[in-house]
Amino acid sequence: MKQTKSKKTVKTLISHAVLIVIGVLWMYPFLWMASASFKTNDEFFANRLSLIPETFTLDNIIRIWTKANFSTYFINTVIVTIFSVIIVLVMTITAGYALGRYDFVGKKVLLSIFLASITIPLVSTIIPTYQVIRSAGLVGTRTGLILAQSGGAHVIFLMLFSGYFQGIPNELEDAAKVDGCSFFKTFWYIMMPLGKPISITVVIMQTIWTWNAFLLPLVLTLNNPSSRTLAVGLYAFKGENTVDWTGIAAGGFISVIPIILLYIFLQKYFVDGIAGAVKS
Repeated sequence: MKQTKSKKTVKTLISHAVLIVIGVLWMYPFLWMASASFKTNDEFFANRLSLIPETFTLDNIIRIWTKANFSTYFINTVIVTIFSVIIVLVMTITAGYALGRYDFVGKKVLLSIFLASITIPLVSTIIPTYQVIRSAGLVGTRTGLILAQSGGAHVIFLMLFSGYFQGIPNELEDAAKVDGCSFFKTFWYIMMPLGKPISITVVIMQTIWTWNAFLLPLVLTLNNPSSRTLAVGLYAFKGENTVDWTGIAAGGFISVIPIILLYIFLQKYFVDGIAGAVKS
């Protein structure tokens, strides 16, 4: 018994050590970027791999926030992300509820079309999306960017909601009908609260996708730099002959912090949502 316990202890220690090494290697790029954000240009090129700045400075953060219009890019990104998340959440939760709870003619065909749309590359939809936004006169505006970012199929979110609602017992709906609840009241007061873990999962995933989106915002804001998002704004730090590496590091640090904080505060619901959808 003692030998068995000692072997388990050794295996546990080895597995923990391996995981710690992997974790350090995985976090190193982020830590390096955060460190470079507070270095001077001379120190950045002199000590590229060091994680602790010798001369801690906020000049890079202040410079890109004030002179490089990152304050505007940050506000644009927040606005586009919030409204696109709201639109996507409303669309997917209602469609997922209908697909998960009710049978109707053509349901299997519709699901097959949705699933097949996953194979369509995002790049191939750039031109049609641009043409639709241009025909509406919204190119170069935040409204056009919001509609473009929230106008995808979002099949993954549909499947998450559909699988979750499908696993909810029918007795809940029957009890609501007996109490006199209408279709919309049943959905609003019973089904939506039960789908909170999935809703937060969708919020996190859509926030990450919208916040980090580059190609679509780049195409739609070429003629109006004031509508750029953070990802597109970072691209401006790369010139034809020179690259502002400390500026890119500072911009990347500012861009990634909100996403990390969002996931830290909502990770419990994210895990519960994925587990609930898979279990269903």
